[in-house]
Amino acid sequence: MTDNRTLADDVPDVDERDRRNFLKVLGVTGSVGAASELSLSDLRGAVGEGSAEELATYGERIRADLAGGLDGGLLAGALSGIEAGIAQLPELRAAGFPDQPGTAYQEVAEPAWDAYDHLAEVGLFAAAERHLPEFTPDHVRATAAELVRAEPLTAALADAGLDERERTAVVVDAVNENERLAHWVSTASLPADPEGYDPANVAPLHQRALGGGLLWVDELDQQLWQREVVLTEDLLDAGVWDVKRILAGTHLFVSAARDLAGPSELDDSQLAAALAGGSAVAIRGQEAIERDLFRITDAERAPRGGDTA
Repeated sequence: MTDNRTLADDVPDVDERDRRNFLKVLGVTGSVGAASELSLSDLRGAVGEGSAEELATYGERIRADLAGGLDGGLLAGALSGIEAGIAQLPELRAAGFPDQPGTAYQEVAEPAWDAYDHLAEVGLFAAAERHLPEFTPDHVRATAAELVRAEPLTAALADAGLDERERTAVVVDAVNENERLAHWVSTASLPADPEGYDPANVAPLHQRALGGGLLWVDELDQQLWQREVVLTEDLLDAGVWDVKRILAGTHLFVSAARDLAGPSELDDSQLAAALAGGSAVAIRGQEAIERDLFRITDAERAPRGGDTA
């Protein structure tokens, strides 16, 4: 029997409670349909522009900080590689658990690492941390509103391989989990720990967002090989969706960097929203993959030998 499932089949549904909260945060009133019908494109005309000016200020400062230095050709190549890697995920999911240690997921992440290394070298992560707010509820709301309102940003998510339902799911998730995002603070806000880490050695917030997610993807080859007996097919479904989120968030962030390298098509508010939104999507993906494939509970794990389902 042919398996006709796609990764989109495993995208969590937006339920009625999430729909109501999402619309409330965005300030959208009136009838917008049921949760199953919610889409970013349908909301575009209903979202106001009240936060765009503030976002534009952040974007303008980042542009001034990063004048020159970005390699547009390198970033364009990385974007193409990320898109190809995301397109390969259904094939990797169909392959299931590897029979021997491999590097399939590491290879998928490699183009994203190329972009990451370049952006760290030229200081874009540091500039983003200097000029973007932390993930306060207001900043998450403003970012989400711009992601909904700006067609170039939803187009960037589409270029990353996310269909309408998937694009809606990742934006709704970021808004409704803004309290989780608020735990990701700037390096300057980290408490000093004289017996542990030195905050001066911690990477900027947005660098941790992308790099942390990519590290989880790199570990997946070993994890799937070693722990097949523990992981269920449902957990693997969820985990591959999490990988897609990490890579899609990275793609959105790198798309903004590519635009920053010129010629620019995004305005300043769209630039700021793409950087913050890409980081938020990548963060939520890495938090989920840790839960789904690396920190599973006894109740979630596959039955032990001799147990019955």
